[in-house]
Amino acid sequence: MSGGQSQELIKQLLQAEKDAEDIIAAAKKNRLAKLKQAKDRAEDDLKVFREEQERKFQAEMGAKTAADPAAELKGATQREVDGVKKDYDTNKERAISYIISRVLDVPTSLSTTQKQALASGIA
Repeated sequence: MSGGQSQELIKQLLQAEKDAEDIIAAAKKNRLAKLKQAKDRAEDDLKVFREEQERKFQAEMGAKTAADPAAELKGATQREVDGVKKDYDTNKERAISYIISRVLDVPTSLSTTQKQALASGIA
């Protein structure tokens, strides 16, 4: 090989290295641009999502603020009182009958133990 030919090959090699560096630099630049674009898109999506969630939250809070907790408690208390009254009315007669039957069902005779106690003079 002649000196001119080797010089030409070295120039080609240097040019190929420079071209490769340029391709790598362009790829890095494109990658950074795509990352920035993806980040911007994600931020936009996140902004829309946050706004939607904030609207939902405000709507729920508005509904809860507009609702009167005292009225809700009063309604629940009234339902409980009505339930107790219904139970009372349903079970009143049966409870009275049970108590009367137990009061009137008193044995009038003495048990064996009571008789023995009276016989021994303890009572």
